[in-house]
Amino acid sequence: MKILVAEDEAVSRELLTSLLTKWGYKVVSVADGNEAWRMFQEQDDLRIAILDWMMPGKDGVSLCRLIRDKLKDGGYIYTIILTARDDKEDALAGLAAGADDYITKPFNSEELRIRLQIGKRILDLERTLQDAYLEMKRLATFDALTGLWNRRVVLEQLEKEWDRSTREGKALSIVLADIDHFKHFNDHYGHALGDRVLIHLSHLLRDAVRPYDGIGRYGGEEFLLFLPECDEQRGYQIAERLRKELESRPFKEEETPLKITASFGGTTFLANRCRCNVTHLLKVADDALYEAKNAGRNRVVWLPSTEDNGADR
Repeated sequence: MKILVAEDEAVSRELLTSLLTKWGYKVVSVADGNEAWRMFQEQDDLRIAILDWMMPGKDGVSLCRLIRDKLKDGGYIYTIILTARDDKEDALAGLAAGADDYITKPFNSEELRIRLQIGKRILDLERTLQDAYLEMKRLATFDALTGLWNRRVVLEQLEKEWDRSTREGKALSIVLADIDHFKHFNDHYGHALGDRVLIHLSHLLRDAVRPYDGIGRYGGEEFLLFLPECDEQRGYQIAERLRKELESRPFKEEETPLKITASFGGTTFLANRCRCNVTHLLKVADDALYEAKNAGRNRVVWLPSTEDNGADR
């Protein structure tokens, strides 16, 4: 763990550096507050700061305020104010500015060591909570099986892209893809193989689309793609290329490779042609997918996103 020591008194700074190094910490030491602030901005692995209250440039209390106000996005920095003042009001002022602890000079080395252990425990807890938060965010964003956006997130992103397309008057194509005869795979080979088929298709789709296209698991064996600045012709071509790519790549986890195909239904939104919303566009794409299934599967059907399309079947 790396500690920054900001102390203008050379003897005190050298003593702190020596003790901290002896206790196994990595140390960055500076002699004034301005240099300390520069270190905070340049080195994102500083986790503990020991700041002298009075020093040239920015004092310790001002640095505490800056750390709390300006460095919110990085990892938490545990700060200890080092001061010759023993007045309780001064200590409270330092804590109110954002310090986590304070030690009066001349300091007791054993007391400092214990207080640093307390800070380390708090930082370890903060790291555990941060990791848990990131994992919860990941689970709330991505489908656990395929690693693609989940239904909620892909719909949220589609709404944002539709809003942008509406403002800028640019085309937006939407595609629904559904694995053909997926129930047969589950019933005949088991759900474990069915899951691997879903992963197989998700990898193919993710590898084949452009970096700025959106893709997510829409539900079950169904996937939703949206293609910004992509007109009907180009959208259909992309869907057809995906269909052929899947058809030409047998699923090879069994002794006999299994042929996997999918049906695709799509539509294209243009604000000057249709005032329809995302719900309507999804309904049109779903109708197109339904037609692809009824026409024999393993094909692409593209329907216009006109106001009179997407009526209930």
